[in-house]
Amino acid sequence: MKALLVSAHVRPNSLTKAAADAFVQAAARNGHEFEWANLVSDGFDPVLREPDEPDWSNPDKVYSSQVISEMERIERNQATVVVFPVWWWSMPAILKGWIDRVWNYGWAYGGRNYPHKRVWMIAIAGNKASSYRKRGYDTAMQIQLDIGILEYCGIEDRRLDVLYGSIEGEPYPAQIIEDARKIGASF
Repeated sequence: MKALLVSAHVRPNSLTKAAADAFVQAAARNGHEFEWANLVSDGFDPVLREPDEPDWSNPDKVYSSQVISEMERIERNQATVVVFPVWWWSMPAILKGWIDRVWNYGWAYGGRNYPHKRVWMIAIAGNKASSYRKRGYDTAMQIQLDIGILEYCGIEDRRLDVLYGSIEGEPYPAQIIEDARKIGASF
């Protein structure tokens, strides 16, 4: 299967990138191929402007050239994997803006579904899982990302994995890499 791997981190040497690399290496051993989309280095503009605003009366609206280019990049693949750091108990603004602009009405929802049946998200969280459970952030992320985006866009094989503890010391970064590798092996 050919899949689009979308990453959203400002540093090319980040733990998020290392986790994405581990995922891809493990999945490639099962014969999968990946096209990389690094939204930051690609210079993606996350700001939703009028040309890309959903038109609820026109599911066939033609969006901006940048959005059409991103839609074509998605369509030339068979699955999407999104790897990102958790910032403010969600995804970075550039990734949210990519979804706002590209996963648009008439293309990913509103009479049509996102073109891939498989979309997996891997989120790299700073705190331990117990911190997220304590305040309900884990449930909030599940509702927002899995149900509010993936399920809403009709994605059948959807998955959200939150890999916890990236800033809480050893052995957490190593464990995050290993967990990403295991997720990739199951792709």
